[in-house]
Amino acid sequence: MVLSGGHNVYPAEIERVIAQHPAVAVVAVGSLPDEFKCEVAKAYVVRRSGTSCTDDEILQLCRDQLAAYKLPRAVQFVDDLPKTSSGKILRRMLRALEPAQSALLA
Repeated sequence: MVLSGGHNVYPAEIERVIAQHPAVAVVAVGSLPDEFKCEVAKAYVVRRSGTSCTDDEILQLCRDQLAAYKLPRAVQFVDDLPKTSSGKILRRMLRALEPAQSALLA
């Protein structure tokens, strides 16, 4: 569960919406810390081979079907999601997929 601005946001609800997109093979929703809302949702998407989609397409699909406070604030396309040996997605490892922060940011 993601606690965003005092609202309980359930990742499974967001994942069901994003999974409807024809270019999405697998999706997992995790949380990111946020200065104002405590946490915000972030979608990690694996595209189907031979297809393409943009983060704007994913976010528009969410805007059409979800309340504003449930919208993911970011979409990251990844090659694969961390899984257990039985194939279950390891949600606690999603943050490890974050791109490395540059030490030169000023």
